[in-house]
Amino acid sequence: VAADCFQLLGVTALLIACKQVEVHLPSVKELLALCCDAFTRQQLRNLECIVLHRLDFDLAAPTVSFFLEHFSQVRLEAREADAGEAADARSLAAGVAELSLADYAFTKYVPSLLAASSLGLADRLLHHRSPLDLRISGYPEELLRDCMDQLQLLVSLNGRSLSLLLPSEVAQKCPWL
Repeated sequence: VAADCFQLLGVTALLIACKQVEVHLPSVKELLALCCDAFTRQQLRNLECIVLHRLDFDLAAPTVSFFLEHFSQVRLEAREADAGEAADARSLAAGVAELSLADYAFTKYVPSLLAASSLGLADRLLHHRSPLDLRISGYPEELLRDCMDQLQLLVSLNGRSLSLLLPSEVAQKCPWL
């Protein structure tokens, strides 16, 4: 992409992302206004086609949230699963995973590993009787432990921020925050 087209690429990516997740899309006119009307409607549409073709229209990437949902569902399908524990662990794990998004050190972990480790840490911190069996993730125990230890450090350094990300009923179960 030419240096003078970075703004156009940015609003094109925004348009594509909005089409994926938003109910009400920004108008093309609004998007072009973000670029001080330096580009035309046709240029935006052309670049949108180029980007989509370059990506082979493959726009969906599994996220930590996707895997949190997946592992939580697997947990609930287990015979001795406690729905309350599973919900609390998922909420705390989501908060921990959200904290990790702001820390560059966690970019080395794939979303599924981060999700499994976040759930494992949540179970540990909440002292759950029937924690998620982390073997379902398929990752070696050492790798899971390393990621969980890094997440534990992140939580210990950012407990106040984490408490703001949690529903109040879950935050109350975390006296260490």
